Amino acid sequence: MIIGIPKEIKNNENRVALTPAGTAELTKHGHTVLVQSEAGTGSGFSDEDYISVGATILPTIELIYSKAEMIIKVKEPIKPEYPLIRKGQIIYTYFHFASSEELTQAMIKSGAVCLAYETVELKDGSLPLLIPMSEVAGRMSVQEGAKYLEKTFGGRGVLLGGVPGVHPAKVLIIGGGIVGTEAAKMAAGLGADVTIMDISLKRLRYLDDIMPANVKTMMSNHYNINDMVTTHDLIIGAVLIPGAKAPSLITRNMLQFMKPGTVLVDVAIDQGGCIETSHPTTHDHPTFVIDDVIHYSVANMPGAVPRTSTIALTNATLPYAIKIANKGWKKACKENKALKKGLNIIDGKIVYKGVADAFNLDHCNVDKVL
Repeated sequence: MIIGIPKEIKNNENRVALTPAGTAELTKHGHTVLVQSEAGTGSGFSDEDYISVGATILPTIELIYSKAEMIIKVKEPIKPEYPLIRKGQIIYTYFHFASSEELTQAMIKSGAVCLAYETVELKDGSLPLLIPMSEVAGRMSVQEGAKYLEKTFGGRGVLLGGVPGVHPAKVLIIGGGIVGTEAAKMAAGLGADVTIMDISLKRLRYLDDIMPANVKTMMSNHYNINDMVTTHDLIIGAVLIPGAKAPSLITRNMLQFMKPGTVLVDVAIDQGGCIETSHPTTHDHPTFVIDDVIHYSVANMPGAVPRTSTIALTNATLPYAIKIANKGWKKACKENKALKKGLNIIDGKIVYKGVADAFNLDHCNVDKVL
């Protein structure tokens, strides 16, 4: 199969979809890998690194799309890429369709096979291609939150871990999945007073067992969230409904009861956000303020640490990429139930229910297409 790796063009997206090590594995299987010139530069990989393991370097994104049977990306295609995508072409990337009807309609129109990293799902319900970036985003949420709590950035002027004789900052994490767990680890390690919320009592019992003494657990519901947001300095939204739009758990009305300079970090922004007042921001302009509350809602947080993120992402996505390339997408998805759940749109048909429900569009059973 001919596999194309375009340079990411989303704002401040420095990741690349495939490392030279991953490229070597695909070429070893007999596949052709086309890499756009300087696609890996932001992650510290040169064109020569790719050439040395058998890749062919092409100068433009147009050439990559025109020649490749499968495109492997990091982020969803954006407007300039829509016309480059061909009918029947496999696009293997993070899509987060439920947060963008424009993207959904563009991919329906393209006739492409859209395989979304974020909905590949194992038997136990885990999301193997979302986990590495969730780990990065969870840890970064605390790092960024701590920064914006500084007075110079408009925050409350609170040090996350406090000092002897001064209370630490209070950190509220809504969602006890991968993002929330990693955020709690980081915040706890810095000495903050941490509360993590989830709707699953089983998950809360697990977190209560593994977390240090400065992490408390609480059931997530409207009453508890409404009460807790009034006393916390940093609030991290870390909820996820796979393939569907995130619920708005922090409402506009709650902001008026928060302390001025409170920082909200909405890690769920890729799926529409779990804070009613948040909207996607960029690394160039990461925050905005409403009612004296700082909102941080960068839609590609791991793009700020591309070296770490690119290697972690390739570690997870490569085994599935090899399956698709070796067997073709249909056979690979028929044989691998986890990969089959990654199919979102095929030849103009939405085959993932969460995406169809987000926009009240028709849903086609994936087995009919396969």
